[in-house]
Amino acid sequence: MGESPHNAIVTRKDELAPGLMILRVKPAGWELPEFIPGQFAALGLLGAAPRVPVSDPDDPPAPPDKLIRRAYSIASSSRQREYVEFIITLVRSGALTPRLFALNEGDGVFLSDRFKGVFTLADVAPERDVVMIATGTGVAPYMSMIRTVVTDRPGRRFAIIHGARHSWDLGYRAELSTLAFVKRGFAYLPVVSRPRMEPGGWAGLTGYVQDAWRAGEVEKQWGGAPPSPETTSVFLCGSPGMIEEMVSLLTAAGYREQTAKQPGHIHVERYW
Repeated sequence: MGESPHNAIVTRKDELAPGLMILRVKPAGWELPEFIPGQFAALGLLGAAPRVPVSDPDDPPAPPDKLIRRAYSIASSSRQREYVEFIITLVRSGALTPRLFALNEGDGVFLSDRFKGVFTLADVAPERDVVMIATGTGVAPYMSMIRTVVTDRPGRRFAIIHGARHSWDLGYRAELSTLAFVKRGFAYLPVVSRPRMEPGGWAGLTGYVQDAWRAGEVEKQWGGAPPSPETTSVFLCGSPGMIEEMVSLLTAAGYREQTAKQPGHIHVERYW
């Protein structure tokens, strides 16, 4: 099989819920590159790596010496240079995530030495407010952004609207709830689409993230002036259906999508 391509080590693995985990990885003998919050890195394992028992069998089986790579948004701060953090959902029929879920602390893994992506705050003027809307693990790039820049400008307002089927699928809920409590101008709006399945009940927002936007929940949390194209940039990351509906809602309200040729107020990460 030759020399192992695994150039990094798992330093922490937290299973938040069945099929949802946070994975921290540090380089083995090399330095992490600088990156911009919102960018992504590639993780990889050989086809010979084991799969978790709850996953489907490989079909067709992966060659044992083939490196299986996939890109994942980085959730850790760009100021944190010891490790990179990812939040990952298990895809039982997938080639890589069943192998990643079989990892333990101390195991080797491939980590790309270049981080890429343009889904960042780089093109957003520092005085503009920012609303970040996500479903599932789409919250990852926002965690990197928030952990890096939320304290930089005291007058700037941030909001995260995060949707999931169940409360236990809301990764980083405790951290974001605490931040919303202590940081003026930061709003966290978790949304659950299946509240009847909550064992202890759910007193928060229900439905979908689009419903929270339509209902003006960000404005209620912020107080003062509501979000508008003149003052606010909106980031979208998650399911295609959510992104399509939100782009339609925002466009109707006067927002314009950012493209390579045209600056705008809507920034979209389409990774599905």
